[in-house]
Amino acid sequence: QMQGAEMEGSNNNSGKQKPLPKVRELFKNQRKESEGSMESPNLEFEYGDSDTLMAELSELYSYTEEPEFGLNRDCFEEDFRSQVKQKKWTELDLSEQKAYVMRLLDALEVTNRDKRLKVARAILYLAQGVFDECDSELDVLHWSRHNIFLLYDMGTFTALLELLSMEIDNNQACSSAVRKPAISLADSTELRVLLSIMYLMVEIIRLETEEETPEWKTARETFRTELGSQLYNGEPFALLLFTMVTKFCSMNAPHFPMKKVLLLLWKTVLFTLGGFEELQELKVKRREKLHLPALPEDSIKVVRSMRAASPPASAMELIEQQQQQRRGRRSRRPLVKQDSLDTYNERDPFKNDEARDEEEDNDDADSGIEGEVDPLDRDVIIQPPPPPPPLRPPTERLSFPKGLPWAPKVREKDIEHFLETSRNKFIGFTLGNDTETLVGLPRPIHESVKTLKQHKYVSIAEVQIKREDELQQCPMTMGEEEVEEMPTEILYVGMLSNLSQYVIALLKLLLAAAPTSKAKTDSINILADVLPEEMPVTVLQSMKLGIDVNRHKEIIVKAISALLLLLLKHFKLNHIYQFEYVSQHLVFANCIPLILKFFNQNIMSYISAKNSIYMLDFPHCVVHELPELTAESLEAGDSNQFCWRNLFSCINLLRILNKLTKWKHSRTMMLVVFKSAPILKRALKVKQAMMQLYVLKLLKIQTKYLGRQWRKSNMKTMSAIYQKVRHRLNDDWAYGNDIDARPWDFQAEECALRESIEKFNCRRYDKNPNGEFSPVDNCLQSVLGQRVELPEDFRYSYEIWLEREVFSQPIRWEELLHPE
Repeated sequence: QMQGAEMEGSNNNSGKQKPLPKVRELFKNQRKESEGSMESPNLEFEYGDSDTLMAELSELYSYTEEPEFGLNRDCFEEDFRSQVKQKKWTELDLSEQKAYVMRLLDALEVTNRDKRLKVARAILYLAQGVFDECDSELDVLHWSRHNIFLLYDMGTFTALLELLSMEIDNNQACSSAVRKPAISLADSTELRVLLSIMYLMVEIIRLETEEETPEWKTARETFRTELGSQLYNGEPFALLLFTMVTKFCSMNAPHFPMKKVLLLLWKTVLFTLGGFEELQELKVKRREKLHLPALPEDSIKVVRSMRAASPPASAMELIEQQQQQRRGRRSRRPLVKQDSLDTYNERDPFKNDEARDEEEDNDDADSGIEGEVDPLDRDVIIQPPPPPPPLRPPTERLSFPKGLPWAPKVREKDIEHFLETSRNKFIGFTLGNDTETLVGLPRPIHESVKTLKQHKYVSIAEVQIKREDELQQCPMTMGEEEVEEMPTEILYVGMLSNLSQYVIALLKLLLAAAPTSKAKTDSINILADVLPEEMPVTVLQSMKLGIDVNRHKEIIVKAISALLLLLLKHFKLNHIYQFEYVSQHLVFANCIPLILKFFNQNIMSYISAKNSIYMLDFPHCVVHELPELTAESLEAGDSNQFCWRNLFSCINLLRILNKLTKWKHSRTMMLVVFKSAPILKRALKVKQAMMQLYVLKLLKIQTKYLGRQWRKSNMKTMSAIYQKVRHRLNDDWAYGNDIDARPWDFQAEECALRESIEKFNCRRYDKNPNGEFSPVDNCLQSVLGQRVELPEDFRYSYEIWLEREVFSQPIRWEELLHPE
């Protein structure tokens, strides 16, 4: 039968389509290439708070700053030799080193700007690890750590902070920078030196190592407390950096070195509030304090143990598959259901001479990207050599032998909804929010409720919302709320008055640094601290600057994405309405389309970008003799499978998008309206489990709105969602039977949320003495004895008013005896 079908299929195709074998051969070759790329090994990427210390230190400096390493060393050597004749810095004992640092700090207070800069450069050289006296990169890190703890101990950070505040308020520098047609590296020299020292101090003190001493541990905790508290000018240090960001974005200070500011801001927030591991521990403690059940699993461990799934098939593979399906179908089943025909003939590759581009963004291109074989046709389809790849490679099937990775969850609201539906169906009336009474319901419903309650999950946010409602309803009886002065709370209070400005500024910078953004004349110039004074004249210099600019933009994206994610996670844990306030500002500032625009690029190219020159990275470039750079060595890049910072940025942005849209119907519909499904599906090509998980989560929440045809054509993606994303037991995501798409409710949802947030902020942070519950003076004598300022016109017309309102009005004294 198969042979007959084969022969008949070949006869059917032998008439009009003679050039097809050549085209098919071309597709087969391309298919082999795509299979090679599809079945590439999993990316060995370990997600964390930040990259390795070496990588994080190297990203602080642009390649155009390379000559300044020598300048820092010369400034130090010149001053050091005038004090210490024979010895090197590494040969001094601790007391001698302290004495020298004290002398440097005294010299920082001179009025001469140039002398001050030389001293700051000498301090920066110490913070960089006196690299001229070191033989290896590890030596540089060792001395850098030693010197930084010494500098902190001597009070260097406070001295630098005063200088930084002076530079920020330096109106002369700001006005001259605004007038300049082209701003270069030279305009931000002082700021860059100060920010570099501060970044090195924050980053190196933040990280624990094996060579810790008790003094260093104490210093770390003290520094952490200082940065997070209101010790610096009555506000946490992060707020000063936020002010720099907004000042830069308002075009008032275009010379600010934004990359360094953003990196320092991110690391300050990471240090003071804590990273992802600390967040998990904090969540566990907070649940214990609220007497909530323990978390069903450690999400960090679950995600790390996941394996990536094979990405959806490429277009060439599907074209070949469709051809095979068509040949098999002609021979065996001339009559096929209309919906099946729609599936297979949606994209006929030979209708037009031009091959369709796989990167199309329209839904038609997307809907056919994973055509599944009709079950009735499977026995007659001729499998082309080589066989198509399986859904998951055999090794991946062993990932979770005991079942799915996540324990299912159910909300209280879901149980209420289920019982309401069941009571309406079987009894004909409802009992409101009662989840205990099961009288009159059949046995299977009892079992269902029992199962749902077993997996019920009460979040910290639900408890906080309930508590807030009680405080709003009974402000007098509930009393004053005790708010713990945590670093997160202090930061939120500081950010509250200018939060919208901070959010808009960060998103403006993210847009300017995104690779999909077009250069516009009115956009922000984020390259002020990477462009040299003299533009390149040779091809080699141009190539080097091109790599430097791309790397610069990638680092900005990395810092902003990590910063926003940290803020959202910490505010959510601290109080849900703090998180919702930041989220609404992000949504209103078009964060959702901005992130989708970011992903609407060749994401594989972005993740495997080689925008780095290993030889010029710090500390490699200051320890080793630099070979001569050539065009070939610049093009070669490193041998890494992917760029860590770009993959990190992508995962962060996906997590932000998930946080903004989770349980928000109106924002989920924004994903649908902006046609995010094809954009997100292309991101599944990256074979990294964590990135795939967050893409699949975003696809899951909008699946029911994408239509039956999309779900039918994307069964591989649907399977991946089932395998990797947590189940909500009575969530109808895969079928879309209970679509609650009521467009007139979208605005109401956001408005109701905004009202709740405003009430929360007003109750907790608005200390207005004329508030609703301020004390009232009820004493007749004191009220009548107060002097009231009356307007001038009232004095002139007082007699007329008295005649009209008092004398001419009859007084009915008897009405006082008969009150109604």
